[in-house]
Amino acid sequence: MEWTSIVAIYVLFWVLAAFLILPVGIKNHFETGEQMVDGQADGAPTNFRPLQVLLRTTLLATTLFVLFYFNYVNGWITVDDIDFFGARDRL
Repeated sequence: MEWTSIVAIYVLFWVLAAFLILPVGIKNHFETGEQMVDGQADGAPTNFRPLQVLLRTTLLATTLFVLFYFNYVNGWITVDDIDFFGARDRL
């Protein structure tokens, strides 16, 4: 696998992990009992920690990418394993 492919696939895993991690642990002012600021949206988070989100996202993306890469190298799960409807036979 080319290094550019590795970087591109890792970025895709990172973005996916970011969307999965963003809502984890976030609370709004109703849940924390804090007062709203004028103009604040009802669902605005009160305890957003971007560095913690970046760390969790990087850890999840790295774990998923390592599993993906090991599967790519060792061939644990192939296209034939997940071809439930026999589409490869019809090509």
